[in-house]
Amino acid sequence: MTALGMIEVFGFSTAIVVADAMAKAADVKVVAIDKNKPAAGDAAKVPLVMAIKIHGDAAAVSAAIEAGKAEAEKRELYITHKVIARQSEDIEWFARLSALGKDKLR
Repeated sequence: MTALGMIEVFGFSTAIVVADAMAKAADVKVVAIDKNKPAAGDAAKVPLVMAIKIHGDAAAVSAAIEAGKAEAEKRELYITHKVIARQSEDIEWFARLSALGKDKLR
C-alpha cells in the first residue's frame, strides 16, 4: 500500500518549485496540484493556497515532504503538511481531486 503526502503552500510558482523538489528528492509520484483561495485571501501575503499531493512508499513520501517543506520555507510560503502512511482506498479519489481544470497529471 502506498502512502499519501500533502503539502500546502502559498502561490502557484511556489507549488511548482516544491513539487519539483519533492520529485527529485525521493521516488514519489506527483498525483495532483490543487488550488484554493483562503477565506481571508485578499488580506493574505499571497492570495492563493496550493496543495501538492504525492504517492509513494512511506519513507519516500516523508523524505519528499521534508524536501518540499524546506523549499517552501526558504520563500516563507509554507503552510502545513500531512503524510498518511496507509491511506484508505475509500479516500484514494480525494488525492486526485484538482480545481486546476480538466488537465490531469499522469
